[in-house]
Amino acid sequence: MSKVINFGEEVQGYNIKVLNEREIRAAAGILFLFTLISFLIIILKGDFTMFKYVITGFLVDFLIRVFINPKFSPTLILGRLMVRNQTPEYVGAVQKKFSWYIGVVLAVTMFIHMVVINAYSPITGITCLICLVFLYFESVFGICLGCKFYNLFYKEKAQHCPGEVCDVKAKQDIQKTSGVQLMVVVGFIAFIVALTFLVNENYSKKPYDIFGIEKTATVK
Repeated sequence: MSKVINFGEEVQGYNIKVLNEREIRAAAGILFLFTLISFLIIILKGDFTMFKYVITGFLVDFLIRVFINPKFSPTLILGRLMVRNQTPEYVGAVQKKFSWYIGVVLAVTMFIHMVVINAYSPITGITCLICLVFLYFESVFGICLGCKFYNLFYKEKAQHCPGEVCDVKAKQDIQKTSGVQLMVVVGFIAFIVALTFLVNENYSKKPYDIFGIEKTATVK
């Protein structure tokens, strides 16, 4: 039974239980994709059906992660399959569990409002937005925002964070950002903003069907 109800893996060379960050990021990407699509369907069509299914799946997945075993989480299993040929990147399990507790709270909040009560409000919108931000940062940047809060509540600092950000160390030259690089980013943003004023009329025009495919389909 202890092999079923468990959290984290014991890996040689690590003094604490760890998880594979690569499959966690893959799972976060899967959840982000479905949550974003269902959220956009609400905005564009006003249809909450898919969103309710996503919320239910999200909640069940996180309950399995936290209270049973991450090894049996459907999205983590899919993530493991997707990155199975990549070298594992081990991260501390304890801070991930804390982060996923936050995920459970967010999922329960949305499930009660959207599925049980069948109502929506600014609470559900803000909660969903928070979930999307958390999932986006995890999947794209490898930054576990929930893990950041772990050190605020526990005296024992987190170990083996993604990218070893828990360890205080000097940045290598390839990690440093120069003033010129920052100016390039600022200039790029200014360029995009300028475009909205200079060519917005042309950009806002609907593109025409160059091959007449839509017209042909309509005639048939």
